[in-house]
Formats: sequence, C-alpha cells, structure tokens
Amino acid sequence: MTVIDIPAEPDLNRMSRERGTRLRTAMADQGVDALILLGNSAVSYATGASWPLGDSGLAHVDRPVAVVVADDPWPHLFMPFREGTPAEPSLPADHHHPPVYLEYDEGVRNFAAVLADLVPAGARVAVDELTGAMRRAQKTLFPGGAPGDASMVLAVAKLIKTPDELACVRHALRITERAMAGVEESLAPGIRQIDLSAGFVRQAYEQGAQANVLDPIWQVMPDSRAAGVWTTHGDLALPLLTTERELARGDVLWTDVSISYAGYCSDFGRTWVVGQDPDPRQRAQFRKWWEIHSAVKDVLRAGATASDLTRAAIAANGGAKPWLPHFYLAHGMGVDPAEMPFVGTDLGEEFDEGQVLRAGMVLVLEPVVWEDGTGGYRSEEVLVIEEEGWTALTDYPYSPYGSPDGD
Repeated sequence: MTVIDIPAEPDLNRMSRERGTRLRTAMADQGVDALILLGNSAVSYATGASWPLGDSGLAHVDRPVAVVVADDPWPHLFMPFREGTPAEPSLPADHHHPPVYLEYDEGVRNFAAVLADLVPAGARVAVDELTGAMRRAQKTLFPGGAPGDASMVLAVAKLIKTPDELACVRHALRITERAMAGVEESLAPGIRQIDLSAGFVRQAYEQGAQANVLDPIWQVMPDSRAAGVWTTHGDLALPLLTTERELARGDVLWTDVSISYAGYCSDFGRTWVVGQDPDPRQRAQFRKWWEIHSAVKDVLRAGATASDLTRAAIAANGGAKPWLPHFYLAHGMGVDPAEMPFVGTDLGEEFDEGQVLRAGMVLVLEPVVWEDGTGGYRSEEVLVIEEEGWTALTDYPYSPYGSPDGD
C-alpha cells in the first residue's frame, strides 16, 4: 500500500514549482494560452502570494491580479509590494507589477496596454472574474475573442494536492485546533458568542494563522425544526451570524471556523454543549453520527465515486440523507475552505457518480444527525484520500460527548 508522505514542514518553493506545472498542464489540456486571475485564492495558488483581504469594500485598492502565460515559467503579479510581508513572492523583478484597479475604466485601459505585451496576439485567454469595467472593454482586453472560464482550469489543477500542500493544510488545522482548545476551555453559561470569536481569532493569530477566513460560527441550535429560523427549503438554517447573545446552560452549539496558513485553509466543526454533559438522547445521536461517519470512511479510497460515499451514508442513516439540503455530505479544501470535490450536492446522483476520487484529494466529511428535542449533532473530519483508504489530518476530540463507545 502506498501512503502519501507528508513532510513535517512544507517546502514552499518546491510547492510553487509543482503547482505551476499542474496549472500549465491543465491549461494545455483545456486549450488555454493565458489566464487572468482576480480571485484572491486563485492568485495565491498561481503565484504563491498570500494577500488576505481585510475589507471587501476596499478590495479594489489592494486586490492582487495574476496573469499566467503558458510558455512563461513565471506568473505575472499585479499588487502592492511591501517588504517583509507574507505577500512577498520570489518572482523575477520584471514579473512584479504595480497594482491595477479593474473596477474602473481607466484601470482596465492601463491593464490592457500591459496585457498586450504579455499575451501573444490571438491567444486563447480565460478569466475567473469580470468586473463591470472589464465587461465594457472586452474587445480591447480580449482581441482574440470572448474569454473562457479560468475557474475550470483552476479546479482541475487544485484537485490533487502535493505533499507540501498537504503539509500546509495540516499545519493550518493544527493552528485551528490549538486555538479551539482554548476557546472550549472558556465555554460557560453567560459568555457571549462574540467573546468566543474574539478568543478564537486572538489565539489563532498567536499560533501562526495568517488570515481569518470565516467569521467564526457558534450557532445555538433550536430544540426543533419548527422552532428554528424559517428557510426556503424547510430544513435547518446554517450558518447564522454570530451576535452578542449570551449562552445559557444546555445550549447546543454547532461550531464552524477556518483560518489560513501559507494560503491554505483549515476547516473545523464540532458540537458543544454549554455548561453540562450531553443527555442520553444526545449521546445516542453522537453514536449515530459516528456510525454514518465510519460507514463513509469504510468505502473511502482512490477509485471510489462520490456516489459510493453518499450511498454508504444514507444506508447507515436508515435510508435518509444525513446532511443539510443546502450543503453536502463532504467537500474538498485547499486554498479555498470549500472546493472540489463536492459530495452530495443538489447537482444530483449522476454528478456524484461521475466524480471518481483520487489519491491526494482532501475531503472534509460533515454528516449531520438531527432529532427534534436534542439540538442535533454535526462534526467535520478532514481526510486525505490514499490508494487503499485515507489518512486523518485532524485528531481533535469529541468532547463533551466522549468516545463513540460511550467512554
């Protein structure tokens, strides 16, 4: 059995080279000569630059943009350059450009002039996002014709993680788990949801996080579906925004947080009970969740399809889907907290049947068990798929529920 050897520390230069190779292979397979990337995680993947955006309202000021040309081993990066920041990439000087402001007509005109020197005439170009100004200037920006979809190229390139990428994911997870352990220790009646958020973000940055990817979720679950927030699909609402609500004894919390390290995300979800131990019905729910979780892991290996996973989960749950209708049974993770593969979406069984899992994919498994009167149970497990099974990248305990055997 071949097991992926994940290094203790990632080699970021090697990782960048290998990502570049995969990206250009995907471009060649899809007939793309050049990529224009505006999405923050896409730019990070293509260039190695880590530039978290702290204010979406000012994203046009600092937002990095990347141009990847098929026959150039180095990507071009358009962004502010600040010495000593995590965004400092090891690119040749002539591949680092001043920022561009693609929300504005003048910015697009300036970018088009530079782009004409970088991309050969008649090149097949793909872009992951078009601003309004870019749409108005499409004929100038893309003289070779309407651009293709760069997100399809990125999705293929990102699907299989290199060992160094897996090391980054594992490091992000460890940072998250250490921070969440501190938060769990502080959990008590009277503490506010925003206090938990403040504690998590502070501890995560102290542990080495470079960005907080997701506004932390500490959702108090209702006793019944009928008592919860109204939804269009009639099922449970998730996620709900964190507020100044003070937690009460017995509140059942569904937690969800994500940070970034070296451009790679973590994902953490557990169910906690405030100020007391779970009751027997709640412990039984956890055991059912474990049965579903274990049934999925029993069939998880390279060569399995996403449908193999959904069938195993449904069978273990007595014929009903053990996940929320607006989410999924599992999802991938890397430079985005949720990316391909997606398992159990509303795209249907045919879509799942066509997804063949491969070694090196990261999968976040997140079944949900619900029974009115209990607040439900949800946890997330991060796994890397191997040729003959899987390896867990996280080992956070299931407190306060204990072990699945009831110990």
